Amino acid sequence: MLAKMTSKNQITLPKAAIQQVASTQYFEVEAKDGRIILTPVRLQKADAVREKLAAMGIGEEDVADAVRWARQRD
Repeated sequence: MLAKMTSKNQITLPKAAIQQVASTQYFEVEAKDGRIILTPVRLQKADAVREKLAAMGIGEEDVADAVRWARQRD
């Protein structure tokens, strides 16, 4: 199968190749030994939340502190 890269570095994957992997929207991309390897990935909502928190610099201890604060009784 052949795929062409556009001037914007986009590649359309052949339908026959995609049909061999379960319906997925995301792929882990790895360059190894001159090859590009695509591995199907299923993102879970919890993973997206963890990534967002990490990007904001919020760690596990920050979350634990927030939960403790929210559970305090007046």
